[in-house]
Amino acid sequence: MLRSPAGRFRLLALAEAVSWAGLLIGMFFKYVVVGDELGVKIFGPIHGAIFVGYVAVCLWVRTRLRWNRRTTVFALLASIPPFGTIVFERWALRTNRLDDSPRTAPA
Repeated sequence: MLRSPAGRFRLLALAEAVSWAGLLIGMFFKYVVVGDELGVKIFGPIHGAIFVGYVAVCLWVRTRLRWNRRTTVFALLASIPPFGTIVFERWALRTNRLDDSPRTAPA
C-alpha cells in the first residue's frame, strides 16, 4: 500500500478518519460521560498530526495522480468533516482519480 502515491493517500485518508473517530469518542467521554479530558488529550494530538499528514499527502499526490485544482480542493475540504476523507477516497477510487499507472504515449 505504501509503494504507490495512491496507496499512501488511501492510508492517510483512512488514518485521518480513524483518528477523527478516536477524537469524537474522547469528546463524548469528556463532555457527556465523565468529564475526563484523557481521551481528548490522547487523540487530539494524534488527529492533529494525521490531519497535517493528510494535507501534505494530498498536495504531494496531486501531480502524480494528475488531479486538477477542483479535485485537489475537494480532497482538502474532505479533511474537515468527520469521515469526509473516506467519502472522498471512495469517490476518487470509483472515478479513477487514484489511478497512478503511468500514461502511455499514443501510438
